[in-house]
Amino acid sequence: MKSSYSGANGGNCIEVAPGIPDSVPVRDSKDPHGPVLVFPTGGWSSFVGALKSGEFPAGL
Repeated sequence: MKSSYSGANGGNCIEVAPGIPDSVPVRDSKDPHGPVLVFPTGGWSSFVGALKSGEFPAGL
């Protein structure tokens, strides 16, 4: 699933592959054949929740 912010050139975005049980594979949208990081679903959910609630400083 590519971010709508990614655009044609990839931008500074990531892609997340849905539907993998207990795992969330993530890759750089500019390098679709590059390395993939795989996170446990609980850890990914916590990370996304922290982003949405503003727990990280802006501009990282």
